[in-house]
Amino acid sequence: MTVATKFMSLEEYLNYDDGTDTLYELVNGKLIPMPPESFQNQQLSISLLIYFSQIGIPARLLVNQIAIAVTGGRATARIPDLTVLSEDLALELRETNRSTILADMPPPSLVVEVVSPNQDKRDYRYKRSEYAARQIPEYWIVDPILDKVTILELVEGLYEEKVCTGEEVIASPQFDRFQLTAQQVLTGSI
Repeated sequence: MTVATKFMSLEEYLNYDDGTDTLYELVNGKLIPMPPESFQNQQLSISLLIYFSQIGIPARLLVNQIAIAVTGGRATARIPDLTVLSEDLALELRETNRSTILADMPPPSLVVEVVSPNQDKRDYRYKRSEYAARQIPEYWIVDPILDKVTILELVEGLYEEKVCTGEEVIASPQFDRFQLTAQQVLTGSI
């Protein structure tokens, strides 16, 4: 469902406030309301956030639902379920008054999307190309519907993928202390 009838710029999106708690993504200049996440999806992203903290990622680098400006035909801003910031990006964000990663800022180190029903194209196709264009070095697609975790590593501008299922241990290209199986991630049993 699209809200605005006219195309919005990124600046208009950043200043948009309809007086509600509705979360919006900006997709090709159109304001798209994000439905509330399922309890399961919230639990999966929170479990990952806690685990990253336990393996030594500082809390200042872990963020749920931060907007990321990505490239597209028109202005687009995506809101991943979990984002791991780089130190440089965290420093830049502290100097701003909005929780938005702009195009002129360094990319985050990792974004994680938990697939919702009927949203697989968005996570597997559109966000994959947008995050690659934004030069995000690592992108995870946690898919509780298909019982798999896809780890995407940016190599020469394109993502190379590794699909993990069941008891297979997830190997993060950037976080070598990450030692969970796909099943542990998919069930939140961390």
